[in-house]
Amino acid sequence: MFQNKPELKGKIDQLWDKFWSGGIANPLTAIEQITYLLFMKRLDALDHKNQADAEFTGDPYTSRFEGTFCISGSTEEIEKATLRWSHFKHMHADEMLVHVQQKVFPFLKELNGGTSPFTKHMKNAVFIIPKASLLVEAIKIIEEIFIEMEKDAREGGQAFQDIQGDVYEYLLSEIASSGKNGQFRTPRHIIKLMAELVAPQLGQRIADPACGTGGFLLGAYQYLVTQLDQKKENLQSDDDGFIRNSVSGLLNEKVKSILSQSLHGYDFDVTMVRLGLMNLMMHGIDNPNINYKDTLSKSYDENAAYDIVMANPPFTGSIDKADINEGLKLSTTKTELLFVETIFNMLKMGGTAAVIVPQGVLSGSSKAFVSARKLLIEQSELKAVVTMPSGVFKPYAGVSTAILVFTKGNDTESVWFYDMQSDGYSLDDKRTKQEGYGNLQDIVKKYKDRDPTKDNDRKEKNFFVPKLEICDEGYDLSLSKYQEDVFEEFEYDPPEIILNRIRSEETLISQSFAELAELINEK
Repeated sequence: MFQNKPELKGKIDQLWDKFWSGGIANPLTAIEQITYLLFMKRLDALDHKNQADAEFTGDPYTSRFEGTFCISGSTEEIEKATLRWSHFKHMHADEMLVHVQQKVFPFLKELNGGTSPFTKHMKNAVFIIPKASLLVEAIKIIEEIFIEMEKDAREGGQAFQDIQGDVYEYLLSEIASSGKNGQFRTPRHIIKLMAELVAPQLGQRIADPACGTGGFLLGAYQYLVTQLDQKKENLQSDDDGFIRNSVSGLLNEKVKSILSQSLHGYDFDVTMVRLGLMNLMMHGIDNPNINYKDTLSKSYDENAAYDIVMANPPFTGSIDKADINEGLKLSTTKTELLFVETIFNMLKMGGTAAVIVPQGVLSGSSKAFVSARKLLIEQSELKAVVTMPSGVFKPYAGVSTAILVFTKGNDTESVWFYDMQSDGYSLDDKRTKQEGYGNLQDIVKKYKDRDPTKDNDRKEKNFFVPKLEICDEGYDLSLSKYQEDVFEEFEYDPPEIILNRIRSEETLISQSFAELAELINEK
């Protein structure tokens, strides 16, 4: 995403280096602290913009920085105006560090009121930038990053909010690691693809049971905003061929409220919950609903509650058998199977899910694997199996995966398979953008136009397989089980011609050896 923005990429890399050399080497800790600073900067900038807009239109507006603020447990009244980024960035280094630690950060933690998910999960957050010099350097670089973003917005025609999203996604890519319960960040173009496949609508309840930093919720939000944007015909497609817009200012307050209330995320890592909340808020979702909860455990009870579920849940992990939700019937502790059943349970009747699963879910022969696939085929309409190349999640993992799309309660008559051979990026650790869109746009078009009476050539990348055949194969969903190999026909010369050719080659070789021997003897 930054191939054409080397200055911006360089500034972000410089920010990372400052935190590393400043004593914050853990990427997850660093991104959390950087996020707090970005959030402070963006909060101030948005407030100034909203004030200016209100003055221009004559609409009423109350600034977040108007009046005074008291830290919980204290009677000291702090002028909110002093908590602005634009105010404290001019302070002396040591004074600024104390001011941000003891006043600005407590204000940030209580920003949305005592009952909001944001305030709830920020309660135990800590501002741990240890040195005034690091804070000064970080503020300087963030200022430079925002200048570059504003420049790109003016010259490139891309919305500032979308460029900011690119910056944050690049920062988040630094913490994408598969070492912890199989968790790793889903590439944005795969999220966009999945949003196209499930096509959420305004007013539908949308969820991710293992949301991490909120990528799928943001993807659904941007899809909805784009559909609602009356100017979307004038928008240019991105590097992956998708048209997306996240400028919530184009929407009225009623629609913005509906959108905000539609998105629900859960994660069992409180740091990820905080990052997810701030990620969505920096994209224009004022009061996101992301909560700390293990959706596989007994504490989760949101069954039949959602119209859309999009997820890439952690796999290659397991859960304590004693803590597994009693509503889950699969006899297993494998998270990749339990999440499939959880997502099925979360859906309302008629609700649709798109979920990424490892190859083992498609072909595993044990009773639990077969039962999970049977659930999707017998109690829902399994619409699509899109297999993805193993390089999609590099450099963090080389696992082979697939996207399953299913609608709860409908009947499966046949399943559409697609063999994604390219996602538009190189499949090595560098994941370099290639020319074109790979198979992404072809998948969207073929999925929307799919017809079981026509798409039956199993030598092609996409084809249908009848339910009965899948059942006869033990509910196996491996594409290789059904795809026919393509053999190129090649005509060989008759044997006597081949033999004569070999004899001629042997004669030439013998002559060459004889000539070489004569040369040696002459010497």
